[in-house]
Amino acid sequence: MTQTALAGATAPGTDNGTATTTAGAAAAHASRPVRVRPATKPHGQWVVDGKAPLNPVEAWKQEDDGLSVRHRIETIYSKQGFDSIADDDLHGRFRWWGLYTQRKQGIDGGKTASLEPHELEDSYLMMRVRTDGGKLTTEQLRVIGQISVDFARNTADLTNRQNIQFHWIEVENVPEIWRRLEAVGLQTTEACGDVPRGMLGSPVAGIAKAEIIDPTDFLQELRERFIGNPQFSNLPRKYKTSITGYPDHDTIHEINDISFVGVRHPELGPGYDLWVGGGLSTAPRLAQRVGVFVPPEDGPAVWEGVTSIFRDYGYRRMRNKARLKFLVEDWGAEKFRQVLEDEYLGRKLPDGVAPPKATVNGDHVGVHEQKDGKFFIGAAPFVGRFSGTQMLALADLLEAHGSHRLRTTPLQKIIALDISQDKVEAVVAGLDELGLSARPSVFRRNTMACTGIEFCKLAIVNTKDTAIDVIGQLEVRLADLVDAGVLGDPITLYLNGCPNSCARIQTADIGLKGIVVPTDDGGTTGGFQVHLGGGLSSHNREEAGLGRTVRGLKVAIDDLADYVERVIRSYAANKLAEETFAEFAHRVDEELLK
Repeated sequence: MTQTALAGATAPGTDNGTATTTAGAAAAHASRPVRVRPATKPHGQWVVDGKAPLNPVEAWKQEDDGLSVRHRIETIYSKQGFDSIADDDLHGRFRWWGLYTQRKQGIDGGKTASLEPHELEDSYLMMRVRTDGGKLTTEQLRVIGQISVDFARNTADLTNRQNIQFHWIEVENVPEIWRRLEAVGLQTTEACGDVPRGMLGSPVAGIAKAEIIDPTDFLQELRERFIGNPQFSNLPRKYKTSITGYPDHDTIHEINDISFVGVRHPELGPGYDLWVGGGLSTAPRLAQRVGVFVPPEDGPAVWEGVTSIFRDYGYRRMRNKARLKFLVEDWGAEKFRQVLEDEYLGRKLPDGVAPPKATVNGDHVGVHEQKDGKFFIGAAPFVGRFSGTQMLALADLLEAHGSHRLRTTPLQKIIALDISQDKVEAVVAGLDELGLSARPSVFRRNTMACTGIEFCKLAIVNTKDTAIDVIGQLEVRLADLVDAGVLGDPITLYLNGCPNSCARIQTADIGLKGIVVPTDDGGTTGGFQVHLGGGLSSHNREEAGLGRTVRGLKVAIDDLADYVERVIRSYAANKLAEETFAEFAHRVDEELLK
């Protein structure tokens, strides 16, 4: 990384006042002075509007950095208990250390929107362990597994951000959990909050035979230099990073705030194509190509520049507009590139080349040869559901067969690395005994679910158990179509407990958003709104696209398996030759989708 590249990464003039215009001179009655209004309301952009906080969250973020709460957790809250925690720490700064309150058990999903936050939450915490790039050793896996057993009631779910989440954590135990994690090089620092959260990295970085460029050092430099660094500990909102050098699109680059995608430049060789402004939730946006080629040595400087743009120009007045995607949408890629190069890098970047279309499924499930002649094995749990005892047993299994490394993936999967050819089948069998299938059914392989009502305060429906039940039913009900090979490519099924799309429902063949639906007797029950035909670029899709909603289509939980079977059979019966489910879902009339 060059000094020139870093020269402009500091915020340019962060204390400028707001430039406003008036409607004219005050005229009217002295007792009723004219209100002078700016032409437009300020967005809370530090460079444009100054740093005066425009909402309560921005106020407490400026009063005391989120990173500072660790000292209070260690010296006060862990000693005096949950009731001693200050509100702006509990519901704000705790997130900077991967901690959220979890949902109180037994509260019906229909009450999620009507109860106050304090009525929904329990005196236990969710803790997120960041594993950037999904990299773990068996030693680290043992520590996580034992923490799960000792402090988290054996919970240890895999997220689709390659992290691991504990539940049932008591604040009294947090310092000891940190001590154990940090002793083996793990952390919860900035796993949540308005910060650079856990970074997605190719799960096969450094080992895949087809890899264009190994992003391992790039990701490690970002982690070492910027995580826990006050330079970026107060961003407008959360900030998600994706880096891959693998050609088959394994880090969902279209829906991250910033993504680096491995490409081969015809003159400059391997490097990265830069994408910015992706994100889902209730206002989904797909990322845009900035149009620049990022040489490997410039990756950290470019990440720093883009992140600085978000910090300095990001919208802070309204929380629901405080993601980078809204700034990118307003500016466009051309202006974004200009600001990055002129104000932050101080030089031009080469024009970029677009990533090629993927050629294979990039989920890494199954047995694959590494570049060193050994093998990696990708295995699927049920929708990320895991436990501490499973993790301890997995560490035993891998070490018994000569492996000391594994990875998590952005699709809630586990990858065992460095398996010699003569031990592949033994490891596959051992994984299966642990509930981790390297040869899963098409439905188990392609279904994801968020945390859901079991622990999430925002959720309306149970997602994990519902998904597991539906997978089991579909494996039986649709066995005839699978055996006959009429489904073609696997159909993705993603379940989300609320509208926020942690499970990426707009990018699934069948995406399900948790809602309350009416029943025939005048009551309500949990159910789903259906999104159909979404997807990210892959081996069977040229470009990413969002799913369509079908008017009036709401499915109760008890009817979900019936509906999914019905719409898949409709596809099998009515699809054109070689037509994917997504293409079918966008082509046909709604009647064939109900």
